[in-house]
Amino acid sequence: MPGLGSILTAIVTPFDDDLAVDEQAFVDMLGHLRRHGSDGVVVAGTTGEASTLSTEEHLALIELAVRERPDGMTVVAGAGSNDTRHAVHMTERATELGADAILSVTPYYNRPDRRGVRAHFAAVAAATDRPIVLYNIPSRTALDLPNDLLAELAQLPGVDYVKQANAAGLAPVDGLQVYAGNDDMLAEVLDLGGPGGILVASHVVGDAMRSMVDEPDRRAEIDASLRDLYATLGVHNPIRIKAALNMMGLRAGGLRLPMLEADDEAKAEVRAMLEHHGLVASARR
Repeated sequence: MPGLGSILTAIVTPFDDDLAVDEQAFVDMLGHLRRHGSDGVVVAGTTGEASTLSTEEHLALIELAVRERPDGMTVVAGAGSNDTRHAVHMTERATELGADAILSVTPYYNRPDRRGVRAHFAAVAAATDRPIVLYNIPSRTALDLPNDLLAELAQLPGVDYVKQANAAGLAPVDGLQVYAGNDDMLAEVLDLGGPGGILVASHVVGDAMRSMVDEPDRRAEIDASLRDLYATLGVHNPIRIKAALNMMGLRAGGLRLPMLEADDEAKAEVRAMLEHHGLVASARR
């Protein structure tokens, strides 16, 4: 297994009825993921609704994950920001709290030039002795990290990985191990020799996604069988994955504005997907 693992789940942040962080549900989710194929979790990433967590909540989740993780589970802490000072602060604190690695997203909204991107990640790299996973997701940041720039960033101490969510740019990168940033890229990344993916669907079909790593001869077959699930859950993440988890009796709770819970049409689509994949036995209506 690679240092951080192959199946890393971008874990949801469960909320209670008052939309406060439900710590027990989060701990229960860690156990569920470990039992069903996940080597590790990414805490407070996009799927974890980091953008609506306070700094205190964000750091408390990292601390909770490190303290309560099942044996053998790695913890990658989301610690990115479009404010370099804040990204450095969060990276320092996540390191102090015992995270195994740092996920650091491209500075969003500001849209810095290449010099600014390099300076940003140089400051983040200097703030930790843990491996850094760059996060390239231009659909959310409005800024792509092309592969030649990724190779430059790989020269920074500790910058060892990239979560690549731009399928058009998917290729090996000198100096970096490439993780699939979208569920539907996992098979291709594994075929290219990458370690695995940072995934969402592994919340509900983690065992099957684990099999894509362990049984390469069946990889294409398994991937094809999950394509409808990727498409269903990938709409307005994390709305639909929380709906699926709640239907399966795994407490995920609601979402904080500006995200709203799935409407009746979306819930029907999610329920049909669960039925199709044989998960309906435990699905709640």
